[in-house]
Amino acid sequence: MSMLTTLSPNDVADAIKAAGGAVNAIEQGGITYLTSASHGISFQILWGNAIEPGRYADLTLSCPLRVQGGTLPEGLIADWHRSRRFARLAQHGDFVVLEMDVIAAGGISTEHLITQIRLWMQMMGEFFVYLRNYRDEPVTQAAPDAGVAQPTEAVTQ
Repeated sequence: MSMLTTLSPNDVADAIKAAGGAVNAIEQGGITYLTSASHGISFQILWGNAIEPGRYADLTLSCPLRVQGGTLPEGLIADWHRSRRFARLAQHGDFVVLEMDVIAAGGISTEHLITQIRLWMQMMGEFFVYLRNYRDEPVTQAAPDAGVAQPTEAVTQ
């Protein structure tokens, strides 16, 4: 089995296609930029450390979303990080960005890359459900087996 120790736009585009996605490639200034979509929302590939022209040791899958009203409910990002692994959230101005890193340094199989893309697509779906269902309410001390406080205010995209 051959191992990928660097990632090219072709490697990543093929993995996205194998994971069930479509890919758009745009060349600008000698760099190929890739975009795709999952659950009807686009995402982009941000190349990491260039090992040689067109080959990278890592990349970041990134899905920026504009926040209506410009502010997120207090605790939304922290709650995501407490309950999820693999993909992280960050706020940049009026955008909340879901990101996940993929590292080829040291070697990964093509199947591992495809699995990482599938995981990313799954995380995007979970993120959209999370945003739709997020409620900004402090958790109160609950009686044993009483469960979690019921949410009251939804976040919209």
